[in-house]
Amino acid sequence: MPLYEHVMIARQDLSNTQAEGLIEHFGAVLSDNGGNLVDHEYWGVKTMAYKINKNRKGHYAFLRSDAPAPAVQEMERLMRLHDDVMRVLTIKVDEHAELPSVQMQKRDEREGRRERR
Repeated sequence: MPLYEHVMIARQDLSNTQAEGLIEHFGAVLSDNGGNLVDHEYWGVKTMAYKINKNRKGHYAFLRSDAPAPAVQEMERLMRLHDDVMRVLTIKVDEHAELPSVQMQKRDEREGRRERR
């Protein structure tokens, strides 16, 4: 099955448990349609570059899935209809990285960064 990575931004006025509940809900949608949620990361509340629906901040979540295309389309459709979800981005990848995402790594663990002047 194809591999996908999803980034979701939820409204800032949700609690952390509600935002993580959204991750579980959309993982269940994938599994109901023949796919599975391989891994997920909750990145927390972050400030956005510009306002979306009068919100300056949002709960960011990162999901890795292994699902057929119709399951991903159904999950995206439900995400876009959900009132608490502001933005969704889905990318098809060749393989999932084993390490945590760059957002979850500490600054000194990241490779390839030059020193500040």
